[in-house]
Amino acid sequence: MNILIAEPLAPAGIGLFQSQPGWNTIVSNPKEYSRHLADADALLVRSAVQVGKEVIAQAPNLRIIGRAGVGVDNVDLDAATEAGVLVMNTPGGNAVSVAEHTLALMLAMARHIPRADQSTRGGKWEKKKFMGHELRHKVLGIIGLGSIGQEVVKRARAFEMTILAHDPYVTSKLAQDAGVELAELPRLYARSDYISLHVAATPETQGMLSHEAFRQMKTGVRIVNCARGELVDEAALQQALASGKVAGAALDVYSTEPPPPGYPLWNADGMVATPHIGGSTEEAQEIVGVRIAEQVVEYLKTGVAINAVNMPKMTREQYRALGPYVTLAERLGTFAAHIASGNPGTVRLVYFGKLADSNTNLLRSAGLAGVLSRSTSERVNLVNAMQIAESRGWNVAERHEKRATHTDTIRIELETDKGITSAEGAVVFDKPRLLQVDGIQCEAALAGILTLMKNQDVPGVIGHVGTVLGRNRINIANFSLGRRDASLRPDEPLEALALVTTDEVVPEPVLAQLRENPAVRFARSVEFHEM
Repeated sequence: MNILIAEPLAPAGIGLFQSQPGWNTIVSNPKEYSRHLADADALLVRSAVQVGKEVIAQAPNLRIIGRAGVGVDNVDLDAATEAGVLVMNTPGGNAVSVAEHTLALMLAMARHIPRADQSTRGGKWEKKKFMGHELRHKVLGIIGLGSIGQEVVKRARAFEMTILAHDPYVTSKLAQDAGVELAELPRLYARSDYISLHVAATPETQGMLSHEAFRQMKTGVRIVNCARGELVDEAALQQALASGKVAGAALDVYSTEPPPPGYPLWNADGMVATPHIGGSTEEAQEIVGVRIAEQVVEYLKTGVAINAVNMPKMTREQYRALGPYVTLAERLGTFAAHIASGNPGTVRLVYFGKLADSNTNLLRSAGLAGVLSRSTSERVNLVNAMQIAESRGWNVAERHEKRATHTDTIRIELETDKGITSAEGAVVFDKPRLLQVDGIQCEAALAGILTLMKNQDVPGVIGHVGTVLGRNRINIANFSLGRRDASLRPDEPLEALALVTTDEVVPEPVLAQLRENPAVRFARSVEFHEM
């Protein structure tokens, strides 16, 4: 077994490889590692080495790529998957380092440390000018309660802070165990003295701290961002700082890194800036180096893949039998996650027909990957979906129904603190199709851009949909209708739903226009991407 280490790795990690009987450990560097690729079974990198298709092509024996760190932007995941090479990383290895940096930035703002340091070393003695305040009894709003967010909570509690958290994808029990109160964003914005971001950069979170968000915050709030620069509308932050709405902002990440010359926020009062060093500690680098070594050894010796970020290679027979249903399960999970409300607690998959007699572990993981894809920046797949779901405190259940049916179907039930959302579908001509939503029969392709509307079955709704979409120059590709067989309450119209496939994304302002019709109770869009 040849282990190629292309970048500096913790000595303890190197030692773990060297201790394996019969293994050959090659410690190289980014300039010379390529000469050893032909014989490598495993390749260990950090962030400097770019592992593209051409690198993978030079390593015909390569079985695994280990990234000592969180991001895998320097690894071509598609090329690795096509070559049957597993890619794994070490998420959470720098969680403590980032959490400590978050608290350091909060203290720097609270006690004016950067400006006080500069003033004092400049020969001044401005004690009154730098009057600060305590963190004790202040309200900290944490957006994102993943591994880093939870570490921030532990440290903030030591400062006797009151902690609110917003994360639609954790259970109330997890929040209770962490000692925080879950809150919707408007309430968190209105109450928090400090707001710290710890979420992934997704289409839903990009620019989430916008002009509107700042308007909802209390005057004098302070912002900390050690997550992703894309989360903050920097022009809106600049304006909020200038107006005094935001008393201070501490940034470790930026929309462009490094920020260009003349970056407007450099001149803003109340700014504290660091160059993306939240996870840069000796301890964090040691942890990720040892962890990736442990994971690679485990996979090469037992086949157990921990923190895998791509899909392992399947045989042709497996793909022919389950491939279309893997896609169906993933699309159903994505659809259910987008139309559900509340914090998930249970994900249940129900299989009908011949599927009920088969091993459904692959389908379960695909369904979970679909549900999780809405809320994480990690590349969730068949390998790591179950692990991530368990880390969020979700219950995962399966049921096999051997009812007589001509069609093999899968139903996903997503149970949250606000109810149960279900979606059932089948494979038709090797393509995933939606057959039922919350017990209402319907039919639509689980592909492209799909908008679900729930409404009372009264005249004028269909015309309203066409008018709104037409006015916004959004073309309808397909339109499917369904309604419940009986009214949920006497003397009420039947509940109906519409599935509208469009050529363009339906943005939130247009969805709001759809909901202006009194009969329309719900409207939300889902965009499907390849898994």
